Amino acid sequence: MRSSLLVNMSTPSYASSNFVSAGPNMSICDSHSRIRPSSPGPIEMSPDASAPLEIMRSSPLVPGSVSPALVFVTSTWYTRDEIPSRTGVWFAGNSVGGIVSSLLAYGLGHVHEHLAPWRWMFIVLGAGTFLLGLLLLAFLPDSIATARFLSPRERKAATDRVVVAGLGATDYPAWKWSQMRECAQDPKTWLIAATALLCQIPNGGTQNFANIVITSFGFDALESTLINIPYSVLSIAAIAGTGWAAGRFHSMNCILIALVVLPPIIGSALISHRAALPHRVSLLGYFLLATGPAALPLLLSLVQSNFRGVTKKMSMTALLFVAYCAGNIAGPQLFVAAEAPTYDTAFRAILISYSLVVGLALGLRIYLDSVNRRRQKTEGVLGSASASGAVIGGKIVDAHDPAGGVRLAPEDYEDVTDWNTFGFRYRL
Repeated sequence: MRSSLLVNMSTPSYASSNFVSAGPNMSICDSHSRIRPSSPGPIEMSPDASAPLEIMRSSPLVPGSVSPALVFVTSTWYTRDEIPSRTGVWFAGNSVGGIVSSLLAYGLGHVHEHLAPWRWMFIVLGAGTFLLGLLLLAFLPDSIATARFLSPRERKAATDRVVVAGLGATDYPAWKWSQMRECAQDPKTWLIAATALLCQIPNGGTQNFANIVITSFGFDALESTLINIPYSVLSIAAIAGTGWAAGRFHSMNCILIALVVLPPIIGSALISHRAALPHRVSLLGYFLLATGPAALPLLLSLVQSNFRGVTKKMSMTALLFVAYCAGNIAGPQLFVAAEAPTYDTAFRAILISYSLVVGLALGLRIYLDSVNRRRQKTEGVLGSASASGAVIGGKIVDAHDPAGGVRLAPEDYEDVTDWNTFGFRYRL
């Protein structure tokens, strides 16, 4: 688990998009192999130019395990009410990385040394990631049971807390094929996966083509790099704010997903009609896209809060990130070179994708609410969307005081799914 978190400081999607255009005549390769994106004619590439491109292609492979690992860590330590805000905090690190890489790209774009700026980006970010990895390896525990900074009594209390008000103990996880099959049979699995795919198609395209789009508004390459900073600040505010709201209100998660994609719908509509609008209005449309990335951590919060059982939850997490990667692949394909710099097809696709997200998010909410009502009628108890459910033996956890008066038995620590947990209610 710790090894998969060693690359948390790497931000390849931001870095690769920023340093490519960090200077008006800047190449991403060194003097022996040039790719000149600012050239008006076709791009010319020497045989040696494949090296940086291979690095850019392979660099996301290892960081791809970071977010799934953080999902496991968050659901291991925190309760269902705490998970959304904590997820918002660590997911906002992507946008913080956007600010850092924009500043680095701007500064390194002025460096005229024998090493090309793209090489300096990888050196600086790689060194920081390595140092952070050493700290995580030394201090981040694999589970509550191995947390050296807690006493035995505190470890027991921390485990009991997530058993009662979280998603159960994860100290000794074992792969269960029955939970994987249940995940595949669960309708909410596919609703969430489809929503993640449609959320990431717009993000995948705009992250890779952001600087090119901004320069079409009349800014030069260095200015376009700096303009990504307020964009990232808006994303941080949206991610952190909606994460807090989703943790505070049990029935707001799906509604928040629909709300955060409404500004990008308006923004993509403005950008797609930029020919008839002033550049300032088009730039406003670009900033409206900044709230879109907040949808994914809200989906991650739904997965962590509504999927019980280690195998089931991690299977769903893996499927979600497959959809995430598929969206990252599909998004850039919508930016047709012949349509540069307006990319009309891409922004129409963004508008359609986010509009479908609104429908899917509301449909998911209706489905989860219907399941809660059906289970309440079948079980004869109100249940709780805050607690882990009535554990075993008919013990019902009060919705307003999930930890009050509960005495845990050995069977309460078993790894069971949400389908098989009496009193478990889904967050909406």
